[in-house]
Amino acid sequence: MSESSSARLSVFKTYKLYVGGKFPRSESGRVYEVTAKTSSGGKGKWLANAPLSSRKDARDAVVAARKAFGGWSGATAYNRGQILYRVAEMLEGRREQFVREVGEAEGLSKSKAAAVVDAAIDRWVWYAGWTDKIGQIVGGANPVAGPFFNLSTPEPTGVVTVVAPQVSSFLGLVSVIAPVIATGNTVVVIASEKAPLPALSLGEVLATSDLPGGVVNILSGKAGEMGPHLASHQDVNAIDLAGADAALAKELEIAAADNLKRVLRPQPVDDWSADPGTARMTAFLETKTVWHPTGSLGAGGSSY
Repeated sequence: MSESSSARLSVFKTYKLYVGGKFPRSESGRVYEVTAKTSSGGKGKWLANAPLSSRKDARDAVVAARKAFGGWSGATAYNRGQILYRVAEMLEGRREQFVREVGEAEGLSKSKAAAVVDAAIDRWVWYAGWTDKIGQIVGGANPVAGPFFNLSTPEPTGVVTVVAPQVSSFLGLVSVIAPVIATGNTVVVIASEKAPLPALSLGEVLATSDLPGGVVNILSGKAGEMGPHLASHQDVNAIDLAGADAALAKELEIAAADNLKRVLRPQPVDDWSADPGTARMTAFLETKTVWHPTGSLGAGGSSY
């Protein structure tokens, strides 16, 4: 039988975690079955076995995020904007792959999945444009009575854990990751449990987009298993509960109180494609206020 007439075996994709700029399997060796979403909401065809992340994977992700924080937060806002725009460029080049993965993950037609992917790419561009402008919105010079300059400037909070939206596996994911890193934070993401494949593929894009390893770390698995350990982790500074249900959100918020983490409670979102505003960027910013003498000279009160 000639090669051209023989049946060709399918090459199945192996999905891995994205931690510290690398692609490890779960240290536990565990995986779980991911299936396509059907119009009836039932179980569809098998898509892949995704890594079932452990507490050790979560701790490794926090270590990677903390290691990357100094360099990323110290980069210029203009440079961060360039890198976020590069992410959008790379997504555009792999658009068809994401259209297929999002369609299978969310049970969408090809045209609707394409609209979701286009909106996600546009969302990266939108946040890329905000990196060097958000400081002008939330910072500034404050009027004071005395010969002083009083300046308030925003600074990133640190390492942020994000429980990604469960339903919007890609646009919702981008909408919670991009604002966190645009402002100089690093992030550990728990992807949608039932639809993690677009998130894991996003890791492949980030790895080739000039984004330093460890700025974004993507875990797949059970938020109820990893979430409490990340929420109580002493080296995590904040947590976004976007994809947590009411019971899990309450549990994680209580755990986060131990080291006074910033907590962004679940915000109901009917349409992830709507204008997101600046709320998610400002949620993980601290304000530093600096006083500096103006340099008054002499009894006449002259100054420079």
